[in-house]
Amino acid sequence: MTRRRLQEIGLVVVGVVTPIGILAVNAAAFVMRHLTEFRVGLAAAALVSGMLLNGLAAWAAIRFARRNAPLLYAEYRRVALAAAVLFVAVPSAISAYWTYLGLVDPGQLPNRWGVLASLGMLGLPFAVTYVDRRYLRRREVAAEREEQMEQGPPARARPRPR
Repeated sequence: MTRRRLQEIGLVVVGVVTPIGILAVNAAAFVMRHLTEFRVGLAAAALVSGMLLNGLAAWAAIRFARRNAPLLYAEYRRVALAAAVLFVAVPSAISAYWTYLGLVDPGQLPNRWGVLASLGMLGLPFAVTYVDRRYLRRREVAAEREEQMEQGPPARARPRPR
């Protein structure tokens, strides 16, 4: 990329970021001024967001159980599904309530409850998905090793001609 092209991109970025920043500040000021009206809507959005994120994590956990313990999962399928529903509903409801509590007074923002609710909504599903993927990768590596052991030792590589 040429120097001139980098300068053009830099000018466009500065030119676009400033109006977007002004719009964001004005939107935030409007929300702060009308916080009591937005409070229920933001709590409802927190509930929906928590249910979506936790639902993805619960789905990954159910896939994990079905894949790694199919007989146990088949026997306790209803219990697993009930646990998944609770895993989705309870943390989502708690985070929505904490969001609602955190938006009582605009003078107290940022509020501890709102920050904790947001971190919980983000952290819990990502943690479950991370553990699932990490464990899945270990199983894949173990399966590859077993496959290599069954095939026998690798053939000696021929020296490369120079």
